[in-house]
Amino acid sequence: MTFYPGPSQLYPQIAEYLREAYASGLLSTNHRSPRFMALVRETYELLREKLGIPADYGIYFVSSATECWEIIAQSLTGRGSAHFFNGAFGQKWAGYAEKLGKPARRLPFGVDEDVTLRENFQFLVPDHSDVVCLTHNETSNGTHLPDVGAFGHLAGLKCFDATSSMAGVDFDWTGGDVWFASVQKCFGLPAGLALLVCSPKALAHAERLGDRAHYNSLLFIHENAEKFQTHHTPNGLGIFLLNRVMRQVPPLAGVARRLRRQAAEWYRFLETETDWRPLVQNPAVRSDTVIAATGHPDQIKALKQRCEEAGVALGNGYGAWKDTTFRIANFPAIGEEDIGTLMRLMEKA
Repeated sequence: MTFYPGPSQLYPQIAEYLREAYASGLLSTNHRSPRFMALVRETYELLREKLGIPADYGIYFVSSATECWEIIAQSLTGRGSAHFFNGAFGQKWAGYAEKLGKPARRLPFGVDEDVTLRENFQFLVPDHSDVVCLTHNETSNGTHLPDVGAFGHLAGLKCFDATSSMAGVDFDWTGGDVWFASVQKCFGLPAGLALLVCSPKALAHAERLGDRAHYNSLLFIHENAEKFQTHHTPNGLGIFLLNRVMRQVPPLAGVARRLRRQAAEWYRFLETETDWRPLVQNPAVRSDTVIAATGHPDQIKALKQRCEEAGVALGNGYGAWKDTTFRIANFPAIGEEDIGTLMRLMEKA
């Protein structure tokens, strides 16, 4: 049983789907064949149906969220990018853009700061930033952006890293131009596949820049996706498993309500029934999908040891909070019985 925030708990049906994938022969099927293209097409349709992705937004299969950082820098960043962040992954995204030779303005803010409130905007995004990069759910510290539409007045494409929230949080897709996520978190799937979702505005911007110098240039990816193909030999097993999971899960609104309810119970439990405290003090910016708790390093080590002996994996702290926090995944594939087991291990002695 694992509460690690990625790779995390798989849906139990994955074992059945693996056997089905092998028996079907699809894993040995040419990725440009009609049969495989039919799988891709159906998976697109299921993603739109279950997650509410707008009909005019493109959906693309890539290898990881990190590859999406690269695609955005190569294919969508002309003059430069502006990066809002309060944790390790948002900061890494800025560093990745810089390594690719793109001007990247860093705009850090505090863990308890709600930058979606207009009065808290202390940042001016320069005119040369044609891409605004935001981490919708910061996995390293358990924070999220409560209002994705708050950045609409800023110039440039709004790009959201939703790695630990997509398929778990019911956000407004139209508040962003680019969304991306790996599947090893809220999708309840093994690592090795990611989704990139782009608005018509993002595609038009890519056309203006005209990047075709890379195997994963967005224009090349889009041209293949329009034929229900991929730009490279894909993770066929990952797409098959995603298809089957999208068939089984209910529409996102119901999933998101359950996770919000569970998150509220987690924060109440930490504050009233344990010796731990939430890392994030401002309830408005607390994540529903990654719960970060803080305590003394020695106590954290003792808790992890107790959990390990019980067959339960906790998430380590990350970045600046590595030694003083642990993280708890609150993802859709984690059942209430498992949550109850972990809570009993964490209760006050």
